[in-house]
Formats: sequence, C-alpha cells, structure tokens
Amino acid sequence: MKKFLLFIFLAMAPQLCAQTADTVLLNGKVLTVDPQFSIQEAIAIRDGRISAVGKTADLRKLAGPRTRVIDLQGRTVIPGLIDSHLHGIRAALSFSTEVNWIGAPSLDDALGKIRQAARTIKPGAWLIVAGGWNVQQFKEKRVPTQAELIAAAPNNPVYIQLGYGWALMTPAGFKALNISSEADLPQGARFEMSAAGKPTGAITGGQNAIIALFDRLPKPSAEDEVEGTKLFFRELNRLGMTGFVDPGGNNLFPTDYPALFELWRGGQMTVRVDFALNGQTPGKEFEEYQQWTRLLPMGFGDDMLKFNGIGERITWDMNNNEKPSEAQKDRYYEIIKWAAQQGMALTMHWTRDASVDELLSLFEKLNREVPIASLRWSIAHLNDASEKSLQRMKALGMGWTVQDAMYFGGEQFVQQNGAEAARRAPPVNTAKRIGVPVGAGTDAHRVASYNPFTALQWFLDGKTVGGAAIRGPEETPNRADALRFYTIGSAWFSFDENKRGSLEVGKFADLAVLSKDYMTVPIEQIGSIESLLTMVGGKIVYAAAPYQNH
Repeated sequence: MKKFLLFIFLAMAPQLCAQTADTVLLNGKVLTVDPQFSIQEAIAIRDGRISAVGKTADLRKLAGPRTRVIDLQGRTVIPGLIDSHLHGIRAALSFSTEVNWIGAPSLDDALGKIRQAARTIKPGAWLIVAGGWNVQQFKEKRVPTQAELIAAAPNNPVYIQLGYGWALMTPAGFKALNISSEADLPQGARFEMSAAGKPTGAITGGQNAIIALFDRLPKPSAEDEVEGTKLFFRELNRLGMTGFVDPGGNNLFPTDYPALFELWRGGQMTVRVDFALNGQTPGKEFEEYQQWTRLLPMGFGDDMLKFNGIGERITWDMNNNEKPSEAQKDRYYEIIKWAAQQGMALTMHWTRDASVDELLSLFEKLNREVPIASLRWSIAHLNDASEKSLQRMKALGMGWTVQDAMYFGGEQFVQQNGAEAARRAPPVNTAKRIGVPVGAGTDAHRVASYNPFTALQWFLDGKTVGGAAIRGPEETPNRADALRFYTIGSAWFSFDENKRGSLEVGKFADLAVLSKDYMTVPIEQIGSIESLLTMVGGKIVYAAAPYQNH
C-alpha cells in the first residue's frame, strides 16, 4: 500500500510543482483589462507569465516554500502601461546629461534645476533642456530670458528648446557653436529680436531648422548614452510603464542605437521596446531603408526588443506637407509599396484631417495592388480626425496612435480651429465605435512629457496644462477605455495583444502596483499617480518603499 501511495505521489509531483507559483500578489484590486474589464484580488506568476488570476484565498494555495508572496494591502494593480508613440530611444541617450523641465510648476523652479546642474558639472560643459515643457505649465506663463540663463549658469553654455520652433542659448553657447550672425544659422532659422530691435538670444524657425540646430550640439559619450538609457527606462518603470513603440524620428541615426543594443545583449532591458526606422537623408530615404533592413526583417528580435517596421517620417518631402506634388507622392508610394511587399508595419505622422486624403488615397491605391490590412499600418496624431477618415482607416485595417498633444497645445488648437472643433478632439470614442484600434501615448520627449498618468488624466478631463477644459463629453472616454488605450490598445501596434496588455493567464507578467486607485481617485489626482512596484516578465524592475524588500 505504501509503495502504491508513493507511486501516486511521484506521478502527481510534476503537476503539483507546475502549479506552484514563483510569485503571488495577494489582497489587491487587480484591473485585468480583459474583455469584460473584470476586477480580481490576486495574481500568480510562474516563469515570467501569469499562471492564475482570481481570489486571494484560492491563489494563496499556489504559494510554495520558495514562492515570493507580496501583500498588496488593497492597492490597485494594472497591466504595465505601453506608450504607442514615444521617442524613447532618442530621449534615453541624453537622459543622464540633460536638465529635465518636465512637470516643473514654475519658471523659477525650472531655472533652479539649471542652477543645481551647474553646481554639479564642470565649467564649460553644456546644460541642455531638449524639450518636454511648455510655458503654460509655468505660473509665470512665459519663456526664460537669456539674462536669467546666464545668472543660473554663468560658467556653462546653455541650450533650451521649446518644441520644434524656438531655442534659447547663452552667449557661451553661441560662441561654442561658432554662431556670430544669422549666416551661421541653419537654413530657415532666424534670430529673435526684441521690441528694441536687439537679439534676445533666442532662435526661431521651422522644424527642420531647429532639428539642424540641435544636431550641432555635442553628443553624450558612449558611456553616458548607456547610463542615460538605463536611467530613462527606470524612470519609465517608476511611472508604471513596461513598454513603448518607438516611431523613429528626428535626430536619430543608426549610430544612435548601440547603447540600446548593449543593454539588450546584457539582459538589462527593463522595458520592452519595439522600434521603427526613419529615413534621415532627404532624397535618399529609400536607399537608407533598403540598406538598414537588409538583415533586419519585420519582427526581428525578441520579446524585449524587436524591429517594428518604418516610420514616422517616411520621406522628408511628405513630412508636414499638406499639398505634396505628384513627384513627391510617387517617391513616397515607391517606398510604401516596397514596405508592404516586405510585410513591414508602417506608422505615419499626419496632423490635419483637411489634408489626410493625400495620405489615405495613396494607401488605398496601394491596397488594391498589395493588400495592407494585415500589416497594422497606422497614423499618428491627426487630432481632428473626421468620421469619414476613420472609416477609411478601418477599411484598410489601420490603427490610430493618439497622444496628449492637446495638453500642451489645446489653446492654440482652439485659436486655429474654433471651440466647437476642439470639443471632439481627438475623437477616440468615435474611433472605438467604428472599430479603429486606438493606442495611447505621449510623443515625448521633445514636444511633451513622457508621464503616462499626465496623459491618462488628460484623456479623462480634456484640460490643457493651463487648466482650460476644451473637450466635450461626446469624445471623452471612461476610465476603463482610457486604460485600454494605454495597455492592450497599444500592444496591438506591435502585434503583441495576445502576449501582453492585459492581466490574463498565459500573458507576460508585466504589471504595476499603483500609489492611488486609478478607478476611484478624483480625476485631478490621476496625474500624480506613480508605481510602487513594477514588474516586467515577473521580474521586479522598480520598487518603492513598501516593496523594496522584495
């Protein structure tokens, strides 16, 4: 009899061991973001994936002698947030060497960050604020003056950039870049003049001019780029982020990827990154795409880092060009046809519905020749998308990545388009009704903050950083839908919605334990939420005080 019982035990042992969790999180409020948006109490994790979700009493039974048991003490757990349009690779490179004005409540506070940085770096080293701020966030409602920058950092060249249209430098900065007259500026750039006709120290110009100006600044060392990438990814983890889709973009060349690859090879990635490549040389974009992707097929990589197609500026000619010529469209078509034949995903920057027919007509023409519905192409931005345009996107199998650009730019949108148009911008509820996949994001960090909770609050209250409420209730999502956009919605754009984006059995254990309950806290407090514990693939990548011992 004893031998028989021993035989039964040995036969069942593998099954019993298979059910033992590596980690269990108990006594919480788990927002699964499954199709029913069900709320559970506990999660069990094994081998980096979710093995069970349910009641605390049931999942406690899955804990063995070596299981890590985490008491959530009633806290809210969400799937790890995924930004569907974040220029994170570029932002990370200089994160350890830049001065960050994101979220600074006043100009005095922002200048204080310059003063503090000036005390800690050597004389002559550059102090750079590369973006992510807006005058509306400051109580003073103005930009800094050159005199204020000189006073804050008298021994260092300083460069401050606002979006892609304005930059301010100290005299030491002009000297370091050998700029003494407008003839020394990039094409299209001009000195800003005061009412008295004297230079203010600021440079204005179009996007390309400011991009070219920024490219003249010294780049961080290879060591600084690696350190910056580590720090930026940890900063995203602090905010509950476990992944982002990088659409390429300005100032990002093949030589800018080694820091990311070093972290990947060393197993030090703490966020999942899906990246697109962006043609950088006007007129030579097709040649660059063909060269760079020769050994880089769509989806190449692994679950921490993989190639996700091309974007967001496919050609310089079509970038922010609302009236492209036939020749410009032909060159663009040649590239997108090639991308479709290679099975690549594609994302395209477009800002106004009034001209998006120029783009959608090309996609529709291509779809008749090479079907693209399965490739998950997308349009980024397009805050004033019409129902007709969204219907056309749906027919092409396209998605829409929506950012909180109106948080910084809402007042300007109202001035240009009127209050009534602003009430429905962006029309995410219409997109949901039509069936267009929506991914949330920020477009950080040149033009916006990378904080996902700032964006989530904006989705829900429609208020700008200056406090103006401009969106109406018709296009304001509920809390569940806004969270869907930032999780499983964004996962769609990297073909990952069956792997992550919700807390369901079999999916990666990417999650965040929040400092406040996202579902019940007053909307005006959502922007202040942080993660207390962030996990990627069941591994703790960030832990605040309550969980630092785990």
